[in-house]
Amino acid sequence: MTVTANALVGLVAALHAYILILEMFLWERGPGRSLSGFDRDMARATAPLAANQGLYNGFLAAGLVWGLIAADPAGRQVQIFFLSCVVVAGLYGGFTANRRILVAQALPGALALTAVLVAG
Repeated sequence: MTVTANALVGLVAALHAYILILEMFLWERGPGRSLSGFDRDMARATAPLAANQGLYNGFLAAGLVWGLIAADPAGRQVQIFFLSCVVVAGLYGGFTANRRILVAQALPGALALTAVLVAG
């Protein structure tokens, strides 16, 4: 189960690194505009906000990677903390911004968190 948990944590970290790239560097281009649904003007106007969100997603990814490489018990505790942050952020975003965030962020985080807890 530990291998599965680590794989899921790695996938969630990769997802958040991808979100960082979309929000910080591609927000005004096709992939970022497709994600947001904004036209050019709105994407330009909201780019600083998106970059800030992207930075926070990068912190989540970095924390998850730290949890994967740190020795236990600290590594497991770090994973639990950052996966909990991912789930809370996903729930908040899903209920306040876009329901898709529940599936794209909260669900993968919850699955990984469950696997980490079960792997014990």
